[in-house]
Amino acid sequence: MQNRYTGDIGDFSKLGLLRVLRAAGLSIGLNWYLTPDETHNGDGRHIGYLDQEEYRECDPHLWLGLRDIVKSGQREVRRMENNSILQATFFSDCLDFAGKTKAQRVACRSEWFARSLDAVSGCDVVCVDPDNGLIVPSAMESPKENKYVLPQEIASYYAQGSTVVYYQHKARRKDPFYTRQLDELLGRADLPGASGLALKFNKVSQRYYLFAVQPQHRKTIEMAVHDMLSTAWGDHFRLL
Repeated sequence: MQNRYTGDIGDFSKLGLLRVLRAAGLSIGLNWYLTPDETHNGDGRHIGYLDQEEYRECDPHLWLGLRDIVKSGQREVRRMENNSILQATFFSDCLDFAGKTKAQRVACRSEWFARSLDAVSGCDVVCVDPDNGLIVPSAMESPKENKYVLPQEIASYYAQGSTVVYYQHKARRKDPFYTRQLDELLGRADLPGASGLALKFNKVSQRYYLFAVQPQHRKTIEMAVHDMLSTAWGDHFRLL
């Protein structure tokens, strides 16, 4: 996540999903995986949905709240950290690798992640929102590793009793690539009893929300997602 993305279609889909889970009685933790703003591309411009009634119908309160933030020109994640947008525990410390050696990046990430674990401890659901999604081999130990979530980080949140939802950017891959990634993740020994659920947001800028579900949360989450898909959200999300 970068501050310049605040309020775009990605936030609308992510926060909409988390609001549904919160309404089902699950407590929410959200680690933005915030990184410094980049300037080499036009990402973050997917805000046309704020002029379209079909999106307002999904969650009018959220739609209006994000529209106010975007129109204010103050696009920072902290503006979304309130109970009106989402009743949750937020972690928004920035993971900045600029100018750091490999050893310094490892230490920086370790300290940052320990703080995040402490912040969201006790939450039923922890959502992680890295720019790109689950780490791929080419990014491991690179200066761009902060744009990904690591499998062991997902496992650490899970070990605290949380169901974990991770954001996954859709690159030039088809759906089975991402569902296979999830299946491989769920096969890890440090995710005992975890089951999977995969949601794809189809419109404008395609993305996935992939779940490692705690057994005790399975029924509640499945029912909440089923009910969500029977509303206007069903025109935008689908189960894989």
